[in-house]
Formats: sequence, C-alpha cells, structure tokens
Amino acid sequence: MPRGLLLILILFAALGGSHRPGGASADPAWRSYLPSVMARPPTCQPTGQRYATLSVNPPPTDRPAERHADLNLSLRGYIPVDAYKGLLDYPGGSDPNAPQLSGLFADAHIPTFRAVYQIYDWDWTCNCRGAPIANPAVTLAGLATAPGEIIHVPDSRYTIGDGYEVLVLYAEETRITLKYTGDDNVVHGYTLHLEHICVDPALLALYRTWNEAGRERLPALQAGQPLGRALGVEIGVAIRDSGAFMDPRSRKDWWRD
Repeated sequence: MPRGLLLILILFAALGGSHRPGGASADPAWRSYLPSVMARPPTCQPTGQRYATLSVNPPPTDRPAERHADLNLSLRGYIPVDAYKGLLDYPGGSDPNAPQLSGLFADAHIPTFRAVYQIYDWDWTCNCRGAPIANPAVTLAGLATAPGEIIHVPDSRYTIGDGYEVLVLYAEETRITLKYTGDDNVVHGYTLHLEHICVDPALLALYRTWNEAGRERLPALQAGQPLGRALGVEIGVAIRDSGAFMDPRSRKDWWRD
C-alpha cells in the first residue's frame, strides 16, 4: 500500500475513534483548535460632534452597567410580535414635557413602523430573563431609517443642568441608553433605549473612559444633538417611564405635533 494512503487511513481511523454516541466529541481539545468566528464591530462614520460630561447623582449603579438589565437592553432581548405597526390613540392624559420621538430625526418626521417587538421581563431574584412583557402589547418599535442617517437626542423640555438633556447610562457599538435625569438608574423619569445604531466613536470612547473610572461623571447630551448613525434600514426604540416600559406607538405621549 502506498505510504501516503496508509497515513490517510490512520488519520481517518483516529478521528473516527473520537466519535461517541449522540455526536459528542471524546476530546474537547480538538474543538479548541477550530477558529472562532466573531462579528466585527461596525465602522461608524463620526458625526463631527464634541461631547462633554456631567456629574452623576449618587449612588452609582449597583452592578457593572454591561451586566445590568435595566441599562444594557441586550441582556433582556426582544421578540417580534404581530401587532399594529403605527401610531395609536390611547385615552387619558399625558405629560406635556415627555420626550418626543420625532426628534430622533433631523426633520422631526413620523417614520414608518417597520416592525414591533416585545421586550423580555427581568427576574431580579435569579437575575435572569423572564417572559416577554405582554402589557403593553408592544414595548419596542422598529422605525424606518436610511443607512447612515444621523440619529439625534429627542427633546423632552426637561434639563439635567448646564443646558443638557440626557445622561448616557450605557453605550456600546450598536446600542445606547439615555436617561432624562441626572441619576444612574431608571427608577424615576424617562429612559430611552436605542438599538441598531452606530454610536459615534467619540461618544463611545468618552463613555468607556468614565464608566471605567467609576461613573462619577458620564457623557451628557443636549436636545437635538447627534449621537450616532442608523446601522441599516431600521432602528429599535424603547421608552420607559420610571422604569416601566411604555408603548412607543402612543401618539399623545411620544408623537405629538
């Protein structure tokens, strides 16, 4: 038998012998040689903005922000639902100073709702994800965008000092969490989660610097200030009032003329 063929047969036999019933490999080290494929962070074109920080009201968040399900929405996740994709007219009153989500866009238009989602609840006892939040029926809206479109801070008519509107409580390459008070939590006031955006590199770098330094200060943004760009044809938007996820389709609350 040719030597090359003999070596191939020996190698085949060795690999075959490592197979176990159920498809489990006998040698976990074998898998460690396989290359791991990881998604590369998007390359975000800067918006040309300069960003500043403000002092944060104590106390700081009770755990690292990236592991806090009230700050990092990716820990909860969300699922698409079959519900009305557009504005709804709910009865009752509204806060005249609430954030107006049309301000996400330079021309303050009402966008097309491409999709709607339910965010998962969070069980703080086990620090684990619960069931999708069913009331309200929609807690995150997928709003139509042009790829690369600049996204802005919606105006709320509130201020956190020195002319600033929001603190950045969490940021990574593709999402950001904004708080309309000077607190490092979502307990009181409005919180805005934005998904599928490319956070401005300067803003992300500033957040990371102060987050690693203990969060005594965090980036602060003015109403209408650019914070990044749409990654694609849809951004995800969730709005909270004193911690509770609200319906982003409510016209009287978030989309008044």
